[in-house]
Amino acid sequence: MTVRARLAQVSAGAVGSRVFGEPFETPEGTTVIPVFRVSDRFGRTATPVGVFAIHDGEVTWRAAVDETRLALVAELIGLAAAVLGTLAVVRRPPWPDLSRRPRT
Repeated sequence: MTVRARLAQVSAGAVGSRVFGEPFETPEGTTVIPVFRVSDRFGRTATPVGVFAIHDGEVTWRAAVDETRLALVAELIGLAAAVLGTLAVVRRPPWPDLSRRPRT
């Protein structure tokens, strides 16, 4: 069975929660197949996962990276670190205790 026949079988339907898009060919002769993940229960929202690229009979996978999600996670980690640092200073300040205590 050829690669194109195999791809025709796979792109005919969804595999689990992944959906394969319509394959297209670039001017260099590379066949590109987009892959999406269905994230809604009713199948209305699909987010890109990556692409399969086939060139000279060799298949490679290129993952799609969501930079905005990575930036959001980094900002949330920074916010959590700032909150924990502030709580640590308020709870026990780094300066010495200079209050006078009566002698007994």
